[in-house]
Order: sequence, then C-alpha cells, then structure tokens
Amino acid sequence: MSYISDKSVQQIYDTIKVEEVVGDFVHLKRRGINHIGLCPFHHEKTPSFNVSAVKGIFKCFGCGEGGDAVQFVMKIENLSYPESLRWLAKKYNIQLEEIAPSAEAMEKQQAADSLYIVNAFAQEYFLAQLFDTDYGRSIGLQYFKERGLREETIRRFGLGYSNGINSDLVQTATGKGYKLEIMQSAGLASTAGKDFFRQRVMFPIHNLSGKVLGFGGRTLSSDKKTPKYLNTPESEIYHKSKILYGISQAKKAILQENMCYMVEGYMDVITLSQAGIENVVASSGTSLTVGQIQLVKRFSPNITILYDGDAAGIKAALRGLELVLEQDMNVKVLLIPNGEDPDSYLQKVGVSAFREFLQKEAVDFILFKTRLLLKDAKDDPMKRAELIKDLVESIAHIPETLKRSVYVKQCSELMDIGEQILHNEINKRIAARLKKNLETESKNEQLDNDLPAPIEPGLDETFSIPEKRRGHEFLEKDIARILIMFGNRELAPKETVAEYILINMSELIDEFDSPLFAELVEICIETLSAGKELKSEIFIQHKNPKISELAVNVISTPYEYSANWEKLNVFLSSQKMPEENHVADAKSGILRFKLRKIERLMEKNQQEIKKIQEASGEIEDLIKLIKVQQKLINMRGEIAREQNIVVLK
Repeated sequence: MSYISDKSVQQIYDTIKVEEVVGDFVHLKRRGINHIGLCPFHHEKTPSFNVSAVKGIFKCFGCGEGGDAVQFVMKIENLSYPESLRWLAKKYNIQLEEIAPSAEAMEKQQAADSLYIVNAFAQEYFLAQLFDTDYGRSIGLQYFKERGLREETIRRFGLGYSNGINSDLVQTATGKGYKLEIMQSAGLASTAGKDFFRQRVMFPIHNLSGKVLGFGGRTLSSDKKTPKYLNTPESEIYHKSKILYGISQAKKAILQENMCYMVEGYMDVITLSQAGIENVVASSGTSLTVGQIQLVKRFSPNITILYDGDAAGIKAALRGLELVLEQDMNVKVLLIPNGEDPDSYLQKVGVSAFREFLQKEAVDFILFKTRLLLKDAKDDPMKRAELIKDLVESIAHIPETLKRSVYVKQCSELMDIGEQILHNEINKRIAARLKKNLETESKNEQLDNDLPAPIEPGLDETFSIPEKRRGHEFLEKDIARILIMFGNRELAPKETVAEYILINMSELIDEFDSPLFAELVEICIETLSAGKELKSEIFIQHKNPKISELAVNVISTPYEYSANWEKLNVFLSSQKMPEENHVADAKSGILRFKLRKIERLMEKNQQEIKKIQEASGEIEDLIKLIKVQQKLINMRGEIAREQNIVVLK
C-alpha cells in the first residue's frame, strides 16, 4: 500500500472547488455569496444546507454536518481520507505522486488491515472457485442461475462458492503467506485449522465503503442436520448488530429514492436489486438494532419493512420496531402474500407488478399493528384493552408531537375510542419515562448545582462564586474562535493575533477545562514554532475530526449581510464590522480569560479561609489569606473596569 505525497495532497486542495464537488450530489442555488440546497445527510423540505466558496466549506444548519470538499466526499461516499483524495484527484484529472512506505510502516498497516486483507483474498478465492472450477460451476453457479441471477449481478455482489473438502482455502491462503491465526480471527478457519465454510455458496458482507467484513454461507445439502446458513463469527471488524447486508450497493439508491426497503435474506436483496429496486438491504435474520437503524437514517428517514412470515412471527418482530420509532424514522410495513418471500413473489408477478405492490400496499407501522391486533381482539373487551395498551406504548415512542397526534386520530377511529383517552395514556407513559430520566440526571447533577456555604459576616460576600459559573467553556470557545478565524491576521507590527494571544496566555494554558480547546492551542503553538502561517485550513483539514468540526462550526453562520448593506451605507457606529474586529476580540478574550482565573483563585482562597474559621486556626494565617483575597478583588476590579463590565456580588 502506497501513500499520497504531501505535494499531491496540497495540489488537490489547491485545485478543488467545494461548490463544484457538492454540486455533483446536491442541487445548489446561489444566495448572495453562498450557495444553498437540500441537505443530503438528512431529510428536509426547507434548505438549510449552506456552501461557502469563499471559506471552502459546507455546513448544514439543520443536522450539523459540515467540513471541506474532501470531508464532503468522505461523508457522502463513505470513503476513507486517502480514498476521498483519490476520488477528487480522478475528478480533477490530477496525477498523484505515490510514496512507498517503509518496511516498519508497511508492517503496521498490514497489522491494522489484516482482517480486511484476508477477507478480500477469501472473497476473490470464492469467486474464482465459482467460475473457474468444475465443481463450482456445476454446483454453485448452477444454483445461482436457477435462482435467476445474471453473471453481472453475481460479480457485482461478489458471490462465490466454497468447496472446503480438504481445507482448500486455508491451504491456498497459507501457501501465499497469509497467517493461519489471522484467518482464524477473521472467522475463515476453525480452531483446528480447517476451512470454516465448506461446500456452501458464499455471500460476502460489505461495510459502507465496500470492504469485506465477513461472509454468509448457504448449504445446498438436503441434510436437515446441516444448518442452512452459516455466518462469520463476531470478530474485531464483524459485528452483526451494526451491519446490514447490501448497504454498500444500496446506499446511493436509498439516498436518491429517499426510501430504504428492509428484507430478511441475502437473495431477497440481490434479486430485487437485479430487478432495478436497488434501495434494499437485509437484516440477515436478526432483530433490528439501533446501530442498523442509524445506518439507514444516514441516507433516508423512510424505511419500509417487508415481512413474509406467519402472523405469530410478524407479531414477535413488530415488538422490536419501537426502536425505529424512537430514532424518528417513518416506518411502513409490507406483508408479502401467500407465504411467499420477496424473491419468489417478484419472480411470480414480475417487476412492474411488484413495484406497484410496493407503492400501494405498504402501510404505516402503527396502523398495520392496529389492524393486525384487531383481528385477534375482535369483540373481546379484555383483548381490546390489552391491544390499546400495546398501541399506546408504541405511539409513546414517537418523539414528534404532531406525528403522534396523527396516529392517535387514526387509531381512535379504528378502535372506536376517544382521542383524549389515548392522549392521556400516551402522556402518562411519556411523563413516566421523562421522570425516570430526570431522576437519573438529578442524581448526577446534585453536587454540581450546590452553592458553597456563605462565609462569616464581616468578610466581603463577593468572595462567594456560585458553582454554576465555573467552567466558562464559552470563554475557551471564544479564544478558539479567534485563533481559527483571525490567528494569522496582523495585530501589531510584526505580531499576529495568534502570537499575541499565545504570548499573553502562556501561564494560562493549564487553565483550560476542555481538552479539545487545549489541543487547539497546542496546534497553534506547534504551527507557529515550525514557522508556518496559522491559516484556518490547518484546523478545517486537521486529522482530528473534532478539531475539524470545531473549525467549521465557528466560522459558519446561517446569516449573511444583505446585498444592499454597502449600497445603503449602513455601518456600525460603535465598533468595526465583526470580521474586522479581531484586534479588540483578541485583547478582550485574554482579559476575560484572566478574569476567570482570578475568580478561581478567589474561590480557592475563600475555601482556605473557611477551613481556618471552622477549625479556629491561627489568626495570622487568616489575616494573610484575607489580604490575598483583597488583592485578588482589586485585580478583578481593574480587569472589569478595562472591560467596562460589572462584577456581580
């Protein structure tokens, strides 16, 4: 594996235009100096997605996603940083300069990617077994063709065949230098050193970026003692609860169609995708988890779940769908008729009829559940009461009030029960859940919210500083904002804003409460020490995503000046324009930060005074502490006067 040179990386950043890159995925309209559009990362009707060509960033003020052009490609295409750079280089026809890594770096990289590497080898091996061996063609390929799959579909999903009679995969892989222990960690080899998958057609399971995480293997044997499906055991990279089969192939279609169809089996996904219904994934027989739901929500808030089981199985599956509602997803349910599954029903009715079936027969989850349970309840009052409790519990999981009201109205009509009764029961459950959460939070915050005890009369009561005023994270964030936005600007001859702040804060670095803001200050020190300019791009493009996110957030705003601002000669009378006010900002930020340090010292000193008073200690020690406190009060007053602020007692 080679690395992209710094020279090529810089060439990419110098060439790309964020509005062009984003414009390949989002329909943008110009508004002032910026562009706006509907956010591709969450569903919205009113545009809150902003692209600034001047700043070179995008920012959604709805869901909070933001970054530069490289980060946009990483998010929208689910690529790694190097993969995103290569994607952009291809778009702009940039010839990349690749650097071979050292032996030590190669070993480290291989160790980190060993599971992915051996899985990729196994996937290619199974594919070759399917197409290039007699037993693979006669057994595996024949099975796929009987199921109606075309060769391009088989290759698109990377399907294959595992013979495994004589541990073929293990022998072939170890012969090419792959370690047996790595194959065992990946779930490809048993503890005895044999092939884990034997005589099965193989379905590789990919992550969002297309890397193989594991496999599902289906036996073609009629022996009932042999499990029909065998999946890769949990590993460092394969966590069944966090992945969905087909998500890599379906992600673009889900985004474009603003809908995800959820099925149960591998073949359901593949058959529907081959028929042109590409926005489909499978839970692979597991109950939906929060991780899987959030994976879908990254591309669309709408999900339709296709069931092909009997009524009892469907009821059991429906109990777990409250998780989907809690994630504020719009959930529909579709029941495949006559005991068919999506694959077989598609083959039976054809593509056009199946598409029409998807559009017309999908029913909102709550209504589907109501109708299903009503069939069982009929006229039995006890069963109807249990039904109401069941539905109320489900509706109470919906976070949006308006959406809950719509469901209440529809359920009220179906069950012939007053809306207010349903609302009351739902509110009880919501209130109980909130109370439980508040009680938990209250226990955690009890100590933080307590005020310190008042000191003895005769001492200045301004010594007492409430606990709620501690931290002052906004001061640290403001220092970070000034460094990111204006750090490279000149404050005085031969002195930048960043240099002024860092020189005057050298003794205050340890006073930062937030590790993130402290790290940002360290980045500034390292950059200036290396003789480099402190440009905002250093933070936006930083390898720490939290630093990058912070930079994008502080320089982004949903507001902009009117086009007529300068034409009408409207100016601020009391100070410079915000973007030109960096000198005053820097000086004020330092003073406010010093003020906080003084207040902390005052508080600490006050606690020492209280200890001596309670212990009836030496009067001389008490007098010294009171003098120190008075000096701190005077220092605080000087800063307050310079800042034109009033210090509350």
